[in-house]
Amino acid sequence: MFKLFFKLGRWKIVHYLPSEIKKCVIIAAPHTSNWDFVYGMGAMANMNLKIRFTIKKEWLRFPIKGLMNKLGALPIDRTKNADGSKKGTVEAIADLFTGRDELYLLIPPEGTRSKVEKWRTGFYYVALQAKVPIALGYMDFETRECGIDKLLYPTGDYAADMKIIREFYKDKKGKNPENFSLDTSV
Repeated sequence: MFKLFFKLGRWKIVHYLPSEIKKCVIIAAPHTSNWDFVYGMGAMANMNLKIRFTIKKEWLRFPIKGLMNKLGALPIDRTKNADGSKKGTVEAIADLFTGRDELYLLIPPEGTRSKVEKWRTGFYYVALQAKVPIALGYMDFETRECGIDKLLYPTGDYAADMKIIREFYKDKKGKNPENFSLDTSV
């Protein structure tokens, strides 16, 4: 179904994730409309990428568990570590990469379709802790082009790495461009 919407929307994939990349955090921006999900899922299906996203484990129960699993939901388990301390969200998500041969984890850094001045940083720290690249995915509604065009291996220097990310996304247009803002807080 998502492939059909993608085709009917006259989208074109112009950049693909390199085939040798088997694990990464994929960020997708601009995120300004519910259509981002529909066309984005169509793009990923056309790229033959099984995208996964995280959700609280408590949300994966009847009646939506089957649908969420089919869409790619991965439950986050924030139970206690061996030392009794509670796992943080970043640690719990980074742990999802352990023991998997392949994981393409989608994290929208804006966290909402509304305009935000500061992006959420979890995508960065998950990739850093899991030692995987950040794949810069996009959908440009002005050109109807999309793809995964750049890989960034986080260095630990958040400000310097965000400068590269901002530069990449500066000319991308969302469906509602007035709702897109680059994180200039760093």
